[in-house]
Amino acid sequence: MPISFDHDALWIRKGEQVSLDKRPTLVEPMYRSKKEYKTMLADHVAQLSKLQQVHYADNRYSVLLIFQAMDAAGKDGVIKHVMSGVNPQGCQVFSFKHPSAQELDHDFLWRSNRCLPARGHIGIFNRSYYEEVLIVRVHPEILVVQGIPDELIKGGEVWAERYQSIVDMERHLYRNGTRIVKFFLHLSKEEQRKRFLDRINAPAKNWKFSAADLEERKYWEQYMQAYESCLSATSSKQAPWYVVPADDKQTARLIVSQIIVHTLTDLGLSYPETSDQRHSELKNIRKRLMEERA
Repeated sequence: MPISFDHDALWIRKGEQVSLDKRPTLVEPMYRSKKEYKTMLADHVAQLSKLQQVHYADNRYSVLLIFQAMDAAGKDGVIKHVMSGVNPQGCQVFSFKHPSAQELDHDFLWRSNRCLPARGHIGIFNRSYYEEVLIVRVHPEILVVQGIPDELIKGGEVWAERYQSIVDMERHLYRNGTRIVKFFLHLSKEEQRKRFLDRINAPAKNWKFSAADLEERKYWEQYMQAYESCLSATSSKQAPWYVVPADDKQTARLIVSQIIVHTLTDLGLSYPETSDQRHSELKNIRKRLMEERA
């Protein structure tokens, strides 16, 4: 029997004070062999594909999946493998890097709000508006180029206020039919070191590594503190954070795919019912088409 995982153990409850040191980066694998892993992932992908078709037809909810992590934690791989069976017409992926000059002229949520999924669609944020309370908190000098009035930065309330803005926005989206699921891929510093070396040693992966990645590694402890504060302040029943052990890429993918399948299943999706009038219309069309063949 395939190994299941209690994803509720990964969910951060509202008000919980997160200590990442107490949360594992590596757990017992959900699979016993590479073959079983592929079988399990294929099953999750097939379920997700079917659910996405109904989700698209149902057209009541939108689903937003957010992925945050340290460099080399496997965000791209999770998205690639887990969402491989999803129809591109009903799914969009957005990666948020350095903001443009136009984006800096607006509030910090503006650029991501433009990319929110429509009803019936799945939106994926590979990094997100949470960067504004993560990398910006670790490098507060970034606030200077954002053009925010000095009086709004002084006093140290800017982070608590940004948390509140995020929570308020996510509540608003929930009230309007958007279901948000947020994943923090929890990677150990040692595993990141190994993956960086792998990127350097394998010519085909050289493009994935940059000197800036190594520079950011110096701020590991500051990033962990920023993540702990962020996860503690912004997880809720309506927009939960899941801390996913990411040292084993395969198990991380299975956990994420399982959570997404459960999320869509819990929406109670269904194909729109056909009215009597529509049945009659289709019956007449069918008759005409059959007569054409004759």
